[in-house]
Amino acid sequence: MKDIIQKQAEELFTQIKSIREHIHANPELSFEEFETSKYIQEQLKSFGITNFEVKATTGVVGVIEGGKPGKTLALRADIDALPIIEQNKTPYVSKKEGVMHACGHDVHSSCLLGALAIIEKNKAHLEGRVKFIFQPGEEKLPGGASLLIKEGVLDNPQVDSIVGQHVFPELETGKVGFRPGPYMASCDEVYVTVKGKGGHGAMPHQTVDSVYIAAQIIVTLQNVISRKIDPTVPCVLSFGKVEANGATNVIPSEVKIEGTFRILNEEWRAKAHDIIEKQAQEIAQALGGDVDVHIAKGYPFLHNDEATTIRKKSLAQEYLGAKNVIDLPIRMTGEDFAFYSQSVPACFYRLGVRNEEKGIVHGVHHPQFDIDSEALKTGMGLMAYLALNGES
Repeated sequence: MKDIIQKQAEELFTQIKSIREHIHANPELSFEEFETSKYIQEQLKSFGITNFEVKATTGVVGVIEGGKPGKTLALRADIDALPIIEQNKTPYVSKKEGVMHACGHDVHSSCLLGALAIIEKNKAHLEGRVKFIFQPGEEKLPGGASLLIKEGVLDNPQVDSIVGQHVFPELETGKVGFRPGPYMASCDEVYVTVKGKGGHGAMPHQTVDSVYIAAQIIVTLQNVISRKIDPTVPCVLSFGKVEANGATNVIPSEVKIEGTFRILNEEWRAKAHDIIEKQAQEIAQALGGDVDVHIAKGYPFLHNDEATTIRKKSLAQEYLGAKNVIDLPIRMTGEDFAFYSQSVPACFYRLGVRNEEKGIVHGVHHPQFDIDSEALKTGMGLMAYLALNGES
């Protein structure tokens, strides 16, 4: 089966490369992927795959039934792009000013299409079935994964496990990376509005200094990380935006603070939200001011089921060779695949796309992000191999 899949991936390469370049050149923002959805449906039909439906407005979900009894494995790819002005000069550069596939979702979609083409050709050997998910809106809250789950994407047939693949510009083409257990952080947005009494900077005693209060809140809230949360739990609280519209000699009545909170534990996540709000209120009140705290809850943390991930890593070593499969470190970035991982056993792994000789070195969300197209062979072939070998 390994030789068959590698041969078919090689044969499909030119077509999948063309598909990826078409999707890259025609990006669409989160929850606006109407043409991308239609294009994916057309490609599925061209491979003889017709058992699919549209969900969450622009998502495409379907099933390939295997020739043998078994479980249901879901394969997921996201399809949305980002609001970034592309700076590449390739023939397939974005045709839409200010919109770019800078996170590799064009790669994920085309690799899944290639994998499904291979699975369809070899479905007599497939145990159980493959449910495929082309998911909208990964880049924008509430996350397309959460919407699809609400629409029953993990049911009928019930998904036993799910696999997702994501580009990794830090890793050379031909390699992949796995990590069992907690892998990526939850991501919440923290909004704090400090209210005081404005006045002349030369007479601070006649004011309730909102800037000073805001500064105390920013500094003191770091003890949520250092003293309130279990130190064995990876956690980050960062403030990246402060608005105090005063002047050199004007203390404003209001200061706005915005930040991000990330953690790899749902229980501590909930506790931290309460602590952040309570401490901010107590600091403001102690200094004579007031505060409004709003925490916009984002994606949960991503947990790679240990047994599922170890099994998929072993299959990757069979397919690519052990030297091409690495162990990944924890990341504090977020990903809405985490919603699936909180519902069913999941494996989210990384696909190497780097090629320094070709100058392909830029990270995701960079205006010059691109991939070594050879990675498409690895991406589609490995995903097909994971599906066609053993139970989900």
